[in-house]
Amino acid sequence: MTTYSRDGHSGSGSGAFTPDGCSVEMYARLPENGETAVIAAAAPPGATLLELGAGAGRMTRPLLERGFAVTAVDESEAMLAKIDGAPTVHAAIEGLDLGRRFDVVTLASFLVNTADEAHRGRLLRTCARHVAPGGCVLVQREPDGLHQALSPGSTWSRGAMTVTVVSLEPLEENVSRTCLRYDFEDAHWTQTFVSHALSTSRFETALAEAGLRLDAYLTEDRSWARCLPHRP
Repeated sequence: MTTYSRDGHSGSGSGAFTPDGCSVEMYARLPENGETAVIAAAAPPGATLLELGAGAGRMTRPLLERGFAVTAVDESEAMLAKIDGAPTVHAAIEGLDLGRRFDVVTLASFLVNTADEAHRGRLLRTCARHVAPGGCVLVQREPDGLHQALSPGSTWSRGAMTVTVVSLEPLEENVSRTCLRYDFEDAHWTQTFVSHALSTSRFETALAEAGLRLDAYLTEDRSWARCLPHRP
């Protein structure tokens, strides 16, 4: 059993962990969860796609199968080692500058819900810096009301995995520290993270401050947004 912690984020269980407490082994087991269908419906076929926070490739593989030319970025070498078939970049998202632009940039896994506003701005500016004129940025955010809908003991299944809310601690207005337990038949992990329940207006303001503008929400729960670079 190992435990890792950084900036209020931690993880426990077997194997390697990322700096924000994600279990590499656990994420390598996860299938995509409908995200690539949303991306494929919003992006042109065969587009060049920069996947920020690609992790162990649960979305990379199905995106490649759909014909996208994916470049996968993650700060964890152990995560990137799980990805085949796409060029990978080992780097933190917030300081990334590849010197090129892509038809599509994705920022998934609720990374935009970081409780650090300055960090959120850096993430979104990286998106804006890498999207081509006429391209789009696809951002996944926590659905409205998610924090209010969860409570300790809440549980749901995803394939072979059962997820349980161990604890949910309000830290300040709209900011919570959540601990989730991930149970498989043969292994168990926990992850504790801090997130900000971004209102629609605050999310759209953050986009504008980073040089992006909302084009459309792509899902009924507004958890996916298509954003465009500001016109010069």
